[in-house]
Amino acid sequence: MAMKASAPPLDPGLPALQRWMQAVIEQPGTVDEAVASPAAAALLDPADIGRVVRPSATLTPVERVGVYQEMYLFRMVEALQNDYPAVAHFLGDHAFADLVTSYVQAHPSTTYTLNRLGDRFPEFIRASSGIRRRAFVSDLARLELAVTQVFDAPETPVWSAEGIAAMREHEWADAVLEPIAALRALSFAYPVNAYLQSVKDDDHDHPPTGRRATRTVVYRKNYEVWRLDLSEKPFALLRALVKGQPFGKAVARSAKGLEGSGAEPIYRWLRDWVAEGMFAGIRRP
Repeated sequence: MAMKASAPPLDPGLPALQRWMQAVIEQPGTVDEAVASPAAAALLDPADIGRVVRPSATLTPVERVGVYQEMYLFRMVEALQNDYPAVAHFLGDHAFADLVTSYVQAHPSTTYTLNRLGDRFPEFIRASSGIRRRAFVSDLARLELAVTQVFDAPETPVWSAEGIAAMREHEWADAVLEPIAALRALSFAYPVNAYLQSVKDDDHDHPPTGRRATRTVVYRKNYEVWRLDLSEKPFALLRALVKGQPFGKAVARSAKGLEGSGAEPIYRWLRDWVAEGMFAGIRRP
């Protein structure tokens, strides 16, 4: 009996094969849908997959590719769940996985590391429809992104007591304080820091999530990430300093709103922030 000859192997070249594999594994849905997608089919005809990928003892060529296509999305969900645990907790596993699926289609990983995969997640949430409590979730994602950024930020030497003591009185007015790299000052429309803390504490009695303005400073000290809630006036001063407003101008503006309290609260805030290592030094004009 004559045997049907198998199709000869096909060598599309390594760059083309890599682009095809990426196109397949980034597609949601079944592996059959993925290999037939326009992006993948333009690089390799689905009928020719058997000429490029060998079958195993138990899997067809398409099924072997499907192992990677299925695991890719699981890995993306896992990576973003590590960076956004409170968002994942609030939305629930299924809704969060669906959100990540949509997100990685719009913003697939483009580097060897997944550390920066979630950089655009907050803005993606803000622009998406169908997300429960979208405004709250967007604020929550902004806070969690800041935590990740601060964790990964380079180490900055902090302003020493000797450096502060060396400042002459007339230099303070025009001095610009330089924040450490691992510091973010953010304002929110919702109490997201309290919710994030309740998730970290595994507290089942979560705080209210209704609209309420809050302000949080995220910074790294002694290799740990800290989150500090501030009231309106100290936060306004800190953010002005972080944005590069001259010290004298920032302090004068803050003092106007203290209603006779004098400058004592301002200098107390500054002492606390310097003690926490939020500033690297000053830049003289």
